[in-house]
Amino acid sequence: MTRIVALDYGSKRTGIAVTDEMQLIATPLTTIATKELMVFLKDYISKELVSCIVVGDPKTMANLPSQISNAVNQFVKLLIQNFPNIQIDRYDERFTSSMALQSMIDNGIPKMKRRIKS
Repeated sequence: MTRIVALDYGSKRTGIAVTDEMQLIATPLTTIATKELMVFLKDYISKELVSCIVVGDPKTMANLPSQISNAVNQFVKLLIQNFPNIQIDRYDERFTSSMALQSMIDNGIPKMKRRIKS
């Protein structure tokens, strides 16, 4: 089986999560400086079987492109060029930050640790 890589693209940092080989559970892998992201992905994909890369699609609550949408679109074009044999999908990421925050609260992570972006 193969893995799915999920990216939460940011102007400074990008969060990366991966599924297990059965694609049942996704777990956080790392947070990396965005300028190093393509090198990281090439290295990771050379070592692991990846069938799909999912990129968060940033939109406003009015379903309009957010401020970072243009940068994400450019990055997706780079992914398609660099990984032509891997499926690239977009996922509406509205509410994912609030869901992640609630998950941290539910798991008892202290407020100061929740502020750490990496």
